Amino acid sequence: MEISLEGKVALVTGAGPNIGSGIALALARYGAEVACNDLDPAAAKAAADRIERNGGTAMAVPGDVTDPEQVREYLATVVDAWGHVDILVNNAALLGGRGVLDESPAFFQHAVNVAAMGNFLNTQLVGRHMAERGIRGSIVAISSSNGWSGSAGVIAYAFHKGGVNNFVRAAAMDLAPYGIRVNSFTPTAPAPDNPALIAEQGPGGVLDRPRRAGIGGADGNEAWRRPSRWAGERVPLVPMGTTGTPTDIGHAVAWLCSDYARLITGCDLVVDGGARAKNFAYHPAPASELAGPAPLIPLDVTGELDREA
Repeated sequence: MEISLEGKVALVTGAGPNIGSGIALALARYGAEVACNDLDPAAAKAAADRIERNGGTAMAVPGDVTDPEQVREYLATVVDAWGHVDILVNNAALLGGRGVLDESPAFFQHAVNVAAMGNFLNTQLVGRHMAERGIRGSIVAISSSNGWSGSAGVIAYAFHKGGVNNFVRAAAMDLAPYGIRVNSFTPTAPAPDNPALIAEQGPGGVLDRPRRAGIGGADGNEAWRRPSRWAGERVPLVPMGTTGTPTDIGHAVAWLCSDYARLITGCDLVVDGGARAKNFAYHPAPASELAGPAPLIPLDVTGELDREA
């Protein structure tokens, strides 16, 4: 089966250096022209530059996904340049945070607003664009394992990712009459494979270098405090030995956006090495003793960063 997105135009929000950049690169490698959005103009440009180093066609369209006028502006930029939009990937989100006892109202509100308005505005405006032109498009929202099960230390992230999951199902019902599909995709803690990100922070991800207090956690040292996470040696967590990389995510999202998935809507696609499926009492064998998945099919073929870039 040869997946082809030739002739399609994609918009990826939150195209920062890890998951967003990986998805944008994958869509381009499968043939789409890709507009890379991020609040940080440098991040949007870096994602577009990575695509072009790999032979694809891309543009940077920075902007705030929570501002209706800015969303209209960058959508218009894409349409003016390439004529239409067939694929939208809502990846923009605010990471980090703390647990429910310690999170600030300001951070909670901001994190929820980025996810809520980012998904809503982009889906609404791109959905209207598709419906008006008879485009049977694909919209994908990026969820998280934190949206499906509890995890200490990230109360805002858990809240808004859980909201994403039902937003997708409701939006899928709204847009189904127009032939527009809306799905979510759930990764969990992928290990970075973007050469730029690896050069900045080194190889490996959060499973290789777990934060001592978890993703978030408390700042206080009051006598009544109780630990929310195990702080000792991490037991094996993933049945297949790895949660994969943004390249794994990119392959799957590209397929979900292709015509091979033409009847898939209102669904969630999970790529996490079996992490979500396992029972809490199941401790997989060490990764070194597992067969592991098939070899990764690479998407970034540049080998290393262009030293002149």
